[in-house]
Amino acid sequence: MNSRYTEAVDALTTQIVDHDGVVIVVLAGEVDMATGSDPLAGAIAAVKRTSAGLVVDLNAVTFFGSSGINLLVAARQHAQSMGVPFAVVADRPAVLKPLAMTGMDVCLAPFPSVPDALTAIRAQPSVPPQSRC
Repeated sequence: MNSRYTEAVDALTTQIVDHDGVVIVVLAGEVDMATGSDPLAGAIAAVKRTSAGLVVDLNAVTFFGSSGINLLVAARQHAQSMGVPFAVVADRPAVLKPLAMTGMDVCLAPFPSVPDALTAIRAQPSVPPQSRC
């Protein structure tokens, strides 16, 4: 048997955590076209109830495709339209390389850890609704 077909698929899991009013979405597994429903939908709903910030933690993501980048851009635009600070956490090459290859690392400016992202969000309590990226 070919081992490629016997390995378990690394499904995406989503956990939403409230950290003193900042919504943290922790994604783990693969973010690609097969991901299915929007894993950030619950976070966007939570952000509508609290406006302290939105952090997307990708440190447990094992594969990050173009649909993942599109997901982040849409979440960032949605947060900005509500004036909510947005941050991405990523320290794995599986996420950092696609972001760098597309130039989105400049627009999304990922932080290496959740505490770093929380510090940045709290330093900027609101964001302008328009952005250059």
